[in-house]
Amino acid sequence: MISPCQSQSKYNDIPNRYHSLLDSSLIKAGSNTQEILKALNNVPKLQKEGMAFLISYMPKRDLTTLSAEFILENVEYAYKAREKYPWCKALPDSIFFNEVLPYSNVTETRDPWRKDFYERFAKYVENETNLKDAIFAIANPINKEVNVEYNVERSIVDASPKEAMEEQMATCTGLSILLTDAFRAVGIPSRLAGTPMWTNMRGNHTWTEVWIDNEWKFIEYYPKDLNKSWFLADAGKADPNNPIHWIYAVSYKPTGQYYHASKYGFIHLYDELGPDGIPKEFQEYIEWEKENSEIDEPYIHGVNVTQRYIDLYRKSLDNKKLNDDEMLAGFVIFKDNDLTNSSSRMDCRVDVFKGDKKLILDSRPVPPTI
Repeated sequence: MISPCQSQSKYNDIPNRYHSLLDSSLIKAGSNTQEILKALNNVPKLQKEGMAFLISYMPKRDLTTLSAEFILENVEYAYKAREKYPWCKALPDSIFFNEVLPYSNVTETRDPWRKDFYERFAKYVENETNLKDAIFAIANPINKEVNVEYNVERSIVDASPKEAMEEQMATCTGLSILLTDAFRAVGIPSRLAGTPMWTNMRGNHTWTEVWIDNEWKFIEYYPKDLNKSWFLADAGKADPNNPIHWIYAVSYKPTGQYYHASKYGFIHLYDELGPDGIPKEFQEYIEWEKENSEIDEPYIHGVNVTQRYIDLYRKSLDNKKLNDDEMLAGFVIFKDNDLTNSSSRMDCRVDVFKGDKKLILDSRPVPPTI
């Protein structure tokens, strides 16, 4: 057990607010405690608080396994970016600590990507002074730089940068991890966002967000522009009353809720909401996964950003002229004739036909693939 007096002597140059958190993390580290202490004690004074932040909120899986060398290199190169790039130098500590400094996003393998990506992507932003230009200087060429393309044949859903680059393929989670890590490597605040399931029950998606102009905006691995992508219409129909259909963003620091759009997030929601909260079509799949997979307790923290995406979608429709053969339509399905009772509303598939031609494809649910 670590006593308060030990705590005071051990944490020189670290703000008091981290001391009890560090005590707890060192206990969780178990046999790896000396590696965590080595990282904390060997970091330069100006990087002490950043190191304290990382260790204070570090998941147990990392406290028990990460080496001091891994953690120190990650912190060293994050601070190199903070010193080198004007957009990173201007960040408040809260954003730098939570969206630049972290070495991980979700459940991916913990690769030492930071130094490689710092050196690999520096050439793209060497002459940039504008943050938006820097964002696209990274996003536009990233697929060619890392030689990774979208492919559902990938073997790992939550592929780390190394795993994706070895296979030369990834799906949306792996691609978003690559892009987010590339942004962080050059000091651009970035995080993952996604949904466990669209409201049309046609699957899920993961993407990247960046902090620019004092707000979060989304971008994809194959970028068009900030806050523009094929999925905005789906995201704009998210259900703020149903966590299955929320839009989540990742936070390294605890927020009081979890990020349920990652691997096994759907299963964690099942445990949280119970059978009545999950569509019946998925329950057999979930039970099979629970019996056949080793599923950790949730440890990826998140924030609910659903309303922001709803607002973005509504704004995109403002003053948007429909074609002559287009119309806006909303559907509300009731399970009985009581149309005044909101509890009679149903969450179900809707198919639209013109004569014998189906205008909306079958949206039968499929197990999430992320």
